[in-house]
This record gives sequence, C-alpha cells and structure tokens, in this order.
Amino acid sequence: MASKVLGIAMQNFTAYPEMPDPQGLIDYGVRMEELGYESVWVWDHVLLGVDPHFPILDSLSVLTAVAARTERIRIGTGILVLPARNPVMLAKQLSSIDQISNGRLTLGMASGWYKREFDALGVPFNKRGNIMDMNLEVLTRLWTEDSVTGSYPPYELRDAVMFPKPVQNPRPPILIGGYVDRVLKRAAVAGDGWLTYYYTAEGFVKSWDKVRRFAEEAGKDPDTLKSINQLPIYVGKSKKEVEEPMYKWLTTEWDFAGWSDSTTESAILGTADECIEQLQEHIKAGVQQITLVPYRFDMEQIEIIAEKILPEIG
Repeated sequence: MASKVLGIAMQNFTAYPEMPDPQGLIDYGVRMEELGYESVWVWDHVLLGVDPHFPILDSLSVLTAVAARTERIRIGTGILVLPARNPVMLAKQLSSIDQISNGRLTLGMASGWYKREFDALGVPFNKRGNIMDMNLEVLTRLWTEDSVTGSYPPYELRDAVMFPKPVQNPRPPILIGGYVDRVLKRAAVAGDGWLTYYYTAEGFVKSWDKVRRFAEEAGKDPDTLKSINQLPIYVGKSKKEVEEPMYKWLTTEWDFAGWSDSTTESAILGTADECIEQLQEHIKAGVQQITLVPYRFDMEQIEIIAEKILPEIG
C-alpha cells in the first residue's frame, strides 16, 4: 500500500573514491515507486567537500531521468541551492521537469551554506539571502504571468514570455529550507511551507510555530502551509543494536548546522514498532510529510521500512 506521508531520499552523492551510479539511481526511483513510497528526493550541490570530497550527480538531471521512468511517485529536491542558479534558466528547467513528470515535482529550496561553491560559481555568498528572495520572485512571475517585465540585476526581463508553464497550478509547491527567523519568514510568506533536516519533534514544533505566526502576520492562512522533515532511520532487532552504527554514520557523512536544532538525536531507531511510534510523534507535532534517509541507503532497510512501516504511516 502506498504511503501519502513517507518519502525517501536517494544517494546521488557518495564518499570518494565511490562514485554515484546513474543507472542505479534511476532504477532506485522506479523501485521506490513499486514499494509505495510517496516521493523520492535528491540532494543538490555542484562542488562538495575537498578532503574528503563527495562526488555528486546533478540533482535536476537525476530527477528528470526518474520522472521519465515512473508514473506516480512524486520527485523532489531536498534542497535546491536557489541563489547558485540563474533563475530564468532554472524556471525553464523546472517547468520542463514538471511537464515531463506530469505535475509530480515538489521543490525544497534554500539559500545555501557552502562559500567555496558560491565563489566558484561567481555568486556573492554574502548576498545569497537577497538573491534567494529575488530568484523566488523571478521564478514565480515567469510561471504565473503570460508576459513578465522587470529589472532584477543582472537579469533584465522585457516582455519575457515563458511557456509551457508548469503542469501544477499556479506552480510546483516550494518549501523553503533553513533555520533562522529570516528563513522561517520566507517559508511562511514567499514559499508554500517549510522543509527541515534532522529535527526532533520538539525542535520542529519550536520553529513551525514561528512559521505559522509569520504567515498570520502576513495575512496568510497558516493552515495552507506544508511541512516536511527529513529524518534518518535504522530499523533493527533493538534500539541498542542500531544506535552505535547509526550515530557513527551520521557524524562521519552528514553535516549539522551549529546554529540550528538539527541533531543526531532526531534519528528514528529500533524495532519497526518503535520506529512507527517515533514517526507518529512527528506527525502529532505537525509534520505533514517525512522524507526518510535510510541507514547507508541499504536496500534491505528500505524494503523492511516499505513492508512494516509504510502501511502503518499512511
């Protein structure tokens, strides 16, 4: 039975010398649809790490390929680094992906954190918040207006006509990722909701309350906002059995922003029943959808989750 709540991340980045497997990732997307996951999510970077570094396949190329091979599963970016992209080109790419997938695209977007990557792309890191706001406006206008005229230096739009529009009307859902108040306000007002990463249920509530308040202050109905939390998961015979390997994996291959409530303590661990109980705490806290990050992207784990957990978290 397909879940309407649980999506799953895919490993489009690896730790060197291992390389991402393009055909394997496309097959993975097909398999996730067969198993009943609601959505499949990619990570987004151009350059990631130095020593160690992490080879990564382009997020939008992978999603396009998965979209072409699947029919029902939603596809998402968790997250797309919006200021790093030319917004006019991106509007075209994303509307095309929404067309190819027949309206299955969900966009998690954020302003980014990795200065070295911004420097290489020629995008001023210290202006990324303002660039993010501008790019969001450019995307939205190109998708929702028949003709767009506006000055968004260095982009000068004069009677810019972009068709075809996305299948989803007025646009694919845009959830904003990030932690600080300015970002939470952007999620509430400019976006369609908030996507976060490795938050406990308590940590989620603290920020989600702020998001809802920002929406109310802007005259927007907070009940229309969407929320997603990305959570690592390891199902085993007991919590004790899986705790140590999971924490080792999380602390060697994942980043946790020191200025956020993002924490290894968010890990969903234990027997299938224990994991179901922990996931339900998040749903009670107001998380509408959960993107699972399975331990080491192990296929046996993914199939256990599909068999024992998906039917219970519908």
